[in-house]
Amino acid sequence: MEAECPICGSPVELPDDVMAGELLECPSCGATLEVYEQDGTFLLREAEEIGEDWGE
Repeated sequence: MEAECPICGSPVELPDDVMAGELLECPSCGATLEVYEQDGTFLLREAEEIGEDWGE
């Protein structure tokens, strides 16, 4: 199963046991991508960068 990288448009191979919320790396551009599900189809979007947590 493949999905298209939203950054460069290249196909990204999805694992057989892929789940929404997983992070993958595009083999072409190196972008970190998040898997999400829409209408029963797995798609990719650019993952939000998580800032360092310095506590409260």
